[in-house]
Amino acid sequence: MRQDGKAIAKARNIVRPGLRLLNIRPEESGRAFLMFLFYTLTSVGILWLEVSVAALFLGKYGAASLPWIYIASAAIGSVIGFAYSGLQKILPLRWVLVLTAGLMGLPLFLFGLDLQAAVLGGYTIFLARLWLEAIHVVNELNTSITANQLFTIREVRRAYPLISSGVLAADVVSGFSLPVLRSMIGLPNVILASGVMLLIGAGILLYLVKAYRPFFPDASRRRNVERQQDFTAIRLRGSLWTYVSLVVVFFVMVQVVAVLLDFQYFSQIELSLDVRIEQIADFMALFSALLGIVELITQWFISGRIIERLGVFWIAAVPPALLGFVSLLSLCGILNAFHGTVALKFVDELLRYTLVASIAPVLFHPIPSANRSRIQSMVRGIAEPLATGLTGVGMLGTIWVLKHLHGSNQAQNQSWMFLLFTALTALLWILTVWFLRSKYVEVLVLSAEQGGHLSLSKADMRGFMRGIVDSLNRSHDESEKKSCINLLTHHDPKNVGEVLSPLLPTFSAALQRQSLQAMLSYPNPAYLGAVKDLVAAQPLHPEVLAVALKFIWHTDVNPDFQVLQAYMKDGVDPVVRGLAASLTLRHGDSEQKGKATSILRRMLTHKQERERVMGCRALGEAVYLQSLRLYIDQLLQDESLRVRCAMLEAIAATQLDDYYDALIRGFHFQSTRDAARRSLIQLQNETLPLLIELAADPYKPDGVRHQAWMTIGEIGSMESTRALVNHLMTAWGASRRGLLRVLLRLPNEAGIEAVSDVLGRSGVETMMNQEILFLAHLYASLQDLKLEAIATEEAQFLHRALKDSEKDAVECLFLLMQFLYEPSNIQAASLSLQSNARESVAQGLEILDNTIQISSKIVLLNILDRQPNVEKLQILEDLMPYVPMTPSDRLRHLVDLRHLLSDWALACCFHVARKARWSLTVDPTLACLHSPTGFVREAVLSYLKVASPRVLPQILPSLKDDPDPLVSAQVHQLMAELGLRDVH
Repeated sequence: MRQDGKAIAKARNIVRPGLRLLNIRPEESGRAFLMFLFYTLTSVGILWLEVSVAALFLGKYGAASLPWIYIASAAIGSVIGFAYSGLQKILPLRWVLVLTAGLMGLPLFLFGLDLQAAVLGGYTIFLARLWLEAIHVVNELNTSITANQLFTIREVRRAYPLISSGVLAADVVSGFSLPVLRSMIGLPNVILASGVMLLIGAGILLYLVKAYRPFFPDASRRRNVERQQDFTAIRLRGSLWTYVSLVVVFFVMVQVVAVLLDFQYFSQIELSLDVRIEQIADFMALFSALLGIVELITQWFISGRIIERLGVFWIAAVPPALLGFVSLLSLCGILNAFHGTVALKFVDELLRYTLVASIAPVLFHPIPSANRSRIQSMVRGIAEPLATGLTGVGMLGTIWVLKHLHGSNQAQNQSWMFLLFTALTALLWILTVWFLRSKYVEVLVLSAEQGGHLSLSKADMRGFMRGIVDSLNRSHDESEKKSCINLLTHHDPKNVGEVLSPLLPTFSAALQRQSLQAMLSYPNPAYLGAVKDLVAAQPLHPEVLAVALKFIWHTDVNPDFQVLQAYMKDGVDPVVRGLAASLTLRHGDSEQKGKATSILRRMLTHKQERERVMGCRALGEAVYLQSLRLYIDQLLQDESLRVRCAMLEAIAATQLDDYYDALIRGFHFQSTRDAARRSLIQLQNETLPLLIELAADPYKPDGVRHQAWMTIGEIGSMESTRALVNHLMTAWGASRRGLLRVLLRLPNEAGIEAVSDVLGRSGVETMMNQEILFLAHLYASLQDLKLEAIATEEAQFLHRALKDSEKDAVECLFLLMQFLYEPSNIQAASLSLQSNARESVAQGLEILDNTIQISSKIVLLNILDRQPNVEKLQILEDLMPYVPMTPSDRLRHLVDLRHLLSDWALACCFHVARKARWSLTVDPTLACLHSPTGFVREAVLSYLKVASPRVLPQILPSLKDDPDPLVSAQVHQLMAELGLRDVH
């Protein structure tokens, strides 16, 4: 068993470098090589057929008849495409693939026998040429659809260059074997050999779909469509249909160029090579073989890497650019017609079967899987044949016009004209790539969001308002009306009165209060009459009456003081009485202010909690507190939580700077934190230094510090935003992530703009590189501190802590990316990468690949891809060369990186060292003994008890008053065990 295991490991070590050379991962290799074998054998058969039929066709009909073939092939290709799509509605996809692959080869036996028996008379060669076009359509469909089923969008970028190189290998094999085969069995019988190769390929495909059955749906597409009808009906609209249309145009342009060059190539061979049919076949075979060698080298060793480095769409623009350039050289006379055509054919075949073949399946991946195979069938099976037919019609028309206009120079003018057509088509191809690129990421994001709803910003605001009004009028559900008012307040706060003021009499007390508070944010005198009518028409709930009175006093130019005097009597509810007194303090004369002060004094010292609460709220409405300031200290220590919170809000409302420290103290406690936060936000920059000091203090609880940063962000001033950015530059770990979230949440992208102004793109990229370098240290630690080597519970805790640190670093990378690129794209990518589905992970990576443009892009994408730590360390080799360490040395190295580790990971390091009895360096250990986090100090003390029992007595006395009760108890216990005197 051990020898077998060693043999397998040795075989893997031998195979792995070869796979890396081909840019294939081990887990993809089985599928990729089976697909390569299928495509190679099938393509050998097709190429034998193609060369044989082409030579026979030129000998019988000549190149001038080729446009008729293109027109007829459009018909048969479209029929095949519709039949292929129809089969998917009846049969499961895997059976469609196998059935069509087998049916491709069967008619060839009829054609091969018929060429000798002449059962079909003189039409056999013509029909064989037409069937060749149908075989091309089906073979490309089978290959691309099977690849898209077997591989994700990222896997297919790596694997498809190898798979598509099957046709290149077939070029070499068929090119060198065809002359020998022809001389042995004759040209007509080569067609029979082609049929045999196609059937062998179908057999391999049958094995492949059975071996990887989970990758293929069991149901027919009709049942899949019925199951996902609602989803796909939404998805295949708007941007997705635009994208599909552009994909159709892209492949149509590719096909048009191929047909134009195919016709020119055969025409120039017929004109320039005055030789026998067999020699023409040999020339084409040798040309194909030499081309195949170059293509094979390009596809195996260049295509995959250059696509990963430059991206799909830069590569998609290379073929038309080169074809257009060579066409212009021929049009300018630098190359003659024959050499120019051969060069164009060489460039087209080289790039079509390498770069274009590699990226073709990728273009279909953003389309939802329920519709992908259908659209592939439509594009490759219907649109391409129709393009071939229309191009053939255009060729016939062009030839007819040139024949009647330039009889003597028809061949030369025809060559120039088709070269011009090639150049113009190449230009249109480049423009299609440009537009396709802009829609690619958008559709990927839409697919990642899984049918997210249309955002309100894109909706018709008037229609939205009408919907709100209808809901408020018709609905009898209180919570639904409350939600409508919240929506209205959020999206159109300045005009809420227009909708809400007529509805006030019909609302419940809670809705009336909510509506009046919304209107009070932007008080408009236009609605004063409606509020006065509400107050006069019916007895209102005290809370509603208080808000209504406040609205009246904010909007009425000549308020009636007599009304306030009536509300200041003892029998009036305290919320109304307190408001009336505060308004009197604000606007009344000296006698009225004295009376109001007396009323508020009685409320603030009243035995009932509600009286004191409303008294404190009233203080917040007053401008001059005068003698009432004497009660503030007492109220801040009131036994009632509601009173204390109301007093904190009153301090902010009246801007009592002597009591700002009370707001910070209130921020420390969960019970008063919300009130303190609202108060600090209301004071804006006045308390900003106090908040910054609290947030930046490492000895404060993490929850309090995070809430402080959030409050600074909610202040929303230029100074508060700048403070967030300045601290971001020196923060690490949880603090950095918290600051990034706060900055991203600032409205109108104020945080993103501030980071851009202060740090710039280079500063954000520097922070990203820091996180990537930290990930390199984590992967090295996980590799060296394997659980197999350290089988302890403490090691398991450390392992989990390092894994959590990896997740935190990746999260930080995604937050940082949102400062450089469209946040919705980055969030969609992040959401996809969190999925367990391989398709979603690949989709997320593809979104990032086509969104971000940073120096470490390739490294980042490979890190985010789910690979073993060893593979990631190899990718990170340029940033941090991996040097294997012993577990103890790696642990010491981790402790040296204590500023980067989370507190829990750092504590786990000391617990592992204690359990394994490994020594740690002195300076980091002593530094961690003064960590702001209690459980880190506790872990260090536990380690020192085992590792340095002589040093411990010197340290313990200074720690006996530790603020953390657990650490303090541990210190006292250790002192007792060591017999040290514990002086309290």
